[in-house]
Amino acid sequence: MPPRPSLAALTAMIATLSAAGPVVAQSSSDAGVSPPAKSLAIYVGRELTDDGSVLLGGFGHEPSSHWYEVTPARDFPAGTTIEVGVTAEASFPGRRLRIPQVGTTLRYISTNYSEFAGFPPPLTNGGLNERHVAARDVWSPSRPELVAMTPNPQTGLSYSDLSRIVMERATSAREAVAILGALIDEHGYATYGGNSHLFADPEEGWVVIDYAGGQGLWAAERLRPDEVRVSYPGYIRDFPVDFADDPDFMGSANLVSFAVARGWWDANGGQPFDLHEVYGRPFPSAPGQDDPHDLFRNPPLLEEQISALAPIGLEDMMALVRDPRWSNDGAGYGQVAHLRSQVRPELGTLWMSITGAVASPFVPVPLGARDVPPEYKQHRYMTKDSDTDFVDSQFAPLEGTVSAFNVHKRLLYHMCEDPDRFLEPVTASLEAFESQLVADQFETEQRVRQLIDEGRAAMIPDILTDQAVQSLLDGLDLGERLATAVEVVARRERGIRMPDVPVPEGATWRPESTPMTLREGNTYHRCWTEGRAGYPRRHGTFADLAEELTDVDTSELRRRGGEQTGNDLGPWFAGGIVGLLMGVAFGVFLARSASGQGGRDTDDPDPTGFHDAH
Repeated sequence: MPPRPSLAALTAMIATLSAAGPVVAQSSSDAGVSPPAKSLAIYVGRELTDDGSVLLGGFGHEPSSHWYEVTPARDFPAGTTIEVGVTAEASFPGRRLRIPQVGTTLRYISTNYSEFAGFPPPLTNGGLNERHVAARDVWSPSRPELVAMTPNPQTGLSYSDLSRIVMERATSAREAVAILGALIDEHGYATYGGNSHLFADPEEGWVVIDYAGGQGLWAAERLRPDEVRVSYPGYIRDFPVDFADDPDFMGSANLVSFAVARGWWDANGGQPFDLHEVYGRPFPSAPGQDDPHDLFRNPPLLEEQISALAPIGLEDMMALVRDPRWSNDGAGYGQVAHLRSQVRPELGTLWMSITGAVASPFVPVPLGARDVPPEYKQHRYMTKDSDTDFVDSQFAPLEGTVSAFNVHKRLLYHMCEDPDRFLEPVTASLEAFESQLVADQFETEQRVRQLIDEGRAAMIPDILTDQAVQSLLDGLDLGERLATAVEVVARRERGIRMPDVPVPEGATWRPESTPMTLREGNTYHRCWTEGRAGYPRRHGTFADLAEELTDVDTSELRRRGGEQTGNDLGPWFAGGIVGLLMGVAFGVFLARSASGQGGRDTDDPDPTGFHDAH
């Protein structure tokens, strides 16, 4: 395994990058064409993986803040209801409604966020639950006529409601589909134009499409164990008209009849019932479309390329989600679910990246961990309505901690300013860290099995929580060091580029004081440059860069924002890192003291997080 990046390696990176030649700043408007947008999900069946597991990875495409949540299993009294649906502020306005909650919900891990299409927060695209059911949520635009049929106001469950409820209730991927379909059949679906889900467990995967239009249309297809499915967007093609008798398909009762009634498909025409053609829209890179990104936005082509990498490992899936062709400022986070059979519930693991994986490491969060550090919880940075009032005193201590999301966004913004110089060495550092975590995870699971054999299973939640907390804080430490290193180089070579945007007529303030949101004609800040080759790639392909960084002379560095000062930066950088490490250590101490992570949580009636039945 490549070694975890050392202080010497990270400081050496500065000299390596400084010697690489002049920098040409690239703003988002310099890109010329828009890169692929929207969320991505990748399913790899167990016959194509290197360990017989099922892999499900991807990210969401949202502009807001993101944070982690470990939600414990809970019991509710009879008659409890939950509020679902969208409000009048949504892009497709709606009305909220209340539906029954089940008596017992499952433990699950998810990434939450605060804004998409005006839907009420907190939002989620799924995650991993204690039955080792994983979910990813991905866009899937319905045909324009369907979108136009959407009632105003609409009622029903949103994509986030469906994803969350599946995490709370599903014991298999197949059951996840059945739960989702039953909810749409009974309560309806509140759309933003069409959506899809990928569900998976250690044995199989399913893809589900939720169609716009308020007609209750949905369809699901079982994925083969020797199949790769890329939802970008989500799609289903040929579908049996007698699907009710086919165990590999499910759908709404009106799925065929509605298409026939609208004249969108002729049951006697001899053509297959192609759902993507009948109810969807052509792929963004379909033949004849003017799309400069057709080589990496076409799902069938991506599936072919990824299949060629088989056998695919856990780390390879991380590299696929990290691919800079789609991991950019528009990628809100990253997730990889490693779904293995014969694994205890608490050892189910979701590998999580706090922002776009191009700039943040995947860190394992096992289901047996009680919680995550406060640095990975909700903060005000980019959170919906965060500027409308002061911080509630209940949230003040949390807000006083460092936001891991913000730290790795800093790294993304600095490294993507010049990806030709920064992308590969930063990727090498992230992936060296991940490789060590994979090794650590194996050792932790071995220790857990030993404790079970010794009759000391009560210690497992403490061990898994400590491991998750320390790994997440180590990931935050790595992100801060990398962000600092890249920023130092940027300041040394050219300073920090300021915005070149117009101010209102007659205004005296500088462009830096104008709104920072994306302007029409520009695109996401990204680390992809046209002509870059070698993707998709395997994890660790840049590992030699991480090793070479330790041999570089770092004696000539510049102080942040200053002129050449010889060795002045060395003590500053080293001292800063020492202080950072001390602060992290103190933060771990405080977090454990405050949350009771050093022992059993006496406020939790089920301190393991799992009901006895599980």
